[in-house]
Amino acid sequence: MTGPDLKAGIASKDLPDGGTLVGHVDGEAVLLVRRGRDVFAIGAACTHYGGPLGEGLVVGDTIHCPWHHACFDLRTGEPIRAPALLPEPVYDVEVGDRIRVKGKGVAAGFSPPGGLKAVPTRIAIVGAGAAGNAAADMLRRRGFTGSIAMFGPEDPVDRPNLSKEYLAGSAPEEWLPLPIADGIDFVHRRVTKLDAPTKTLTLDDGSTRSFDAILIATGADPIRLPIPGSDQPHVHYLRTSANSRSIIAAAQAGKSAVIVGAGFIGLEVAASLRARNVDVSVVAPEDIPLARIMGDDVGRFVQRLHESHGVRFFLGTGVKSIDRDAVVTANGDRLTSNFVVIGAGVRPNTQLAESAGLKVENGIVVNEFLETSAPGIYAAGDVARFPDRFTGNTIRVEHWVVAEQQGQAAARNMIGQRQPYTNPPFFWSAHYDVTINYVGNAFGWDQYEVRGSLDDHSALIAYRRGGRIAAVATIFKDIESLEIEAAMETGDADLIEQVIARVR
Repeated sequence: MTGPDLKAGIASKDLPDGGTLVGHVDGEAVLLVRRGRDVFAIGAACTHYGGPLGEGLVVGDTIHCPWHHACFDLRTGEPIRAPALLPEPVYDVEVGDRIRVKGKGVAAGFSPPGGLKAVPTRIAIVGAGAAGNAAADMLRRRGFTGSIAMFGPEDPVDRPNLSKEYLAGSAPEEWLPLPIADGIDFVHRRVTKLDAPTKTLTLDDGSTRSFDAILIATGADPIRLPIPGSDQPHVHYLRTSANSRSIIAAAQAGKSAVIVGAGFIGLEVAASLRARNVDVSVVAPEDIPLARIMGDDVGRFVQRLHESHGVRFFLGTGVKSIDRDAVVTANGDRLTSNFVVIGAGVRPNTQLAESAGLKVENGIVVNEFLETSAPGIYAAGDVARFPDRFTGNTIRVEHWVVAEQQGQAAARNMIGQRQPYTNPPFFWSAHYDVTINYVGNAFGWDQYEVRGSLDDHSALIAYRRGGRIAAVATIFKDIESLEIEAAMETGDADLIEQVIARVR
């Protein structure tokens, strides 16, 4: 516990308007926030991964977590923006000459739609990943009392953990399952056909079910490279919890691995395997890891970081073949390996939408409300191609937080709370003790600027397209990342420039 005992209270003058203060109540950390005449008291640890909300950003009557940008309502504790799905405790506050926290208040409740017309009574969610599960949760939190059927072969899990803490051995099994909202009809089957006009789904057992509204959240599948030997049992891909467990078992049985691919997933796997004392070699066709996405400077920095932890890189070459005990590169290098992990990216799983006649162009095309070309059918997550408000481009994003937030937005729109999806894309990538946060979408950037110091692990990288900011990456510049995200959402390009300029 840090800070004052808030039951005993603090002088009112010690919490100015706009100010925050972390203290404790009955052995629990509590955050105080003053907004004008109102003083809010809320749990101080983010319910996602325990991030310090006291170091976050207050926007209106909300608090944003500095780690992974979850957002909570200060009045109710409701997690109104993923990746947090569980509410924060809120506390009753007495304000006078002193501010005292009296104890826990009423927990966050549902927010019934009220006054809406033609609200569906039967909703289907195809896919039980990030977007699908977050949609089901939001439907219930917004007071939807109709039936919700969620279809998927696996229970929802915290997928970022599969390449990060869980794979590294620092997160227990109980961290993986995601909470499923009450009253969800979870059908562990695949949907094989969608009839869009009647909103009827056909399942892999031949049965059919009809609905009033449908969310397609089928995600993406790993790209499988046509490498001779890649069909052997010691060659792994990483997408599901079963995949992660298989790699863990391989790491326990063998002590050398080759990672094919130097993207975010491949490098996160490399870092996690090094935590298990596995010798790791990375093979990739590019000359600098991540350079296409993040630029040469960040790419070289990430490579140096991994090399300092013992990872060997074989760049500018592909894989010729995979043998039982080695990987042979196109350059002729023979890399000894007990197992192989291929991380060559993913492709959106659009087959269901294509066969149903929905508009598909590198993803299922949706409008600002995440509705597809068929009325009453929505799409969210890795599979959705959506209009990005800040850049004006139509984009598809393969990131966990984006999928969850789109699932939440689609859920609200399905029950008539018509609100455009305006959240800037966000993701984080962890490499040993360094976390890179990234806000925006800079695909096709033509210029970037590094401010601060990458090697000192204190930096901001601004990506521009046509002179205009498209995205910003940060390393331990958490408040700047939050401020830029908020400015992107409102379209305030001048404020973004101001935040960038203050980083030295």
